[in-house]
Amino acid sequence: MSDFLAKANVTIAAPAARVWNALTDPDTVAQYFFGARVETDWQPGSAIVWRGEFNGKAFEDKGEIIEVDERRLLQMTHFSSLSGQPDKPENYHTLSYDLDEDGGQTRVSLTQDNNATADEAERSSANWSTMLSGLKRIVEAQ
Repeated sequence: MSDFLAKANVTIAAPAARVWNALTDPDTVAQYFFGARVETDWQPGSAIVWRGEFNGKAFEDKGEIIEVDERRLLQMTHFSSLSGQPDKPENYHTLSYDLDEDGGQTRVSLTQDNNATADEAERSSANWSTMLSGLKRIVEAQ
């Protein structure tokens, strides 16, 4: 596992309950997560699958739910079929969504570990920043 960490964050003008719902509701996820449909029961140990299209290429990403602390933390493993890497445990990332509500606003901090290079971490950070901007737009419009 490498030490290159991808990071992205956003502050959303909404309580953590609304942000949490947007992170875990499949119909809402599809609106900001590059059109991907997510399938899971959100229970630790359960599989999670995202299917969609990114930059004109169909993908099926997958992983496993690690930890769920409602309105505070959502953590899962993640493997992207678009990575070009073999589907082996050492090629999975851990994604962590940390939510911190303060005064009716929620800061969402996302990290992705196990990036092979600084460039990969930078690209991932940019992708996650785009996704979080979409999350902010959707939640604040509700």
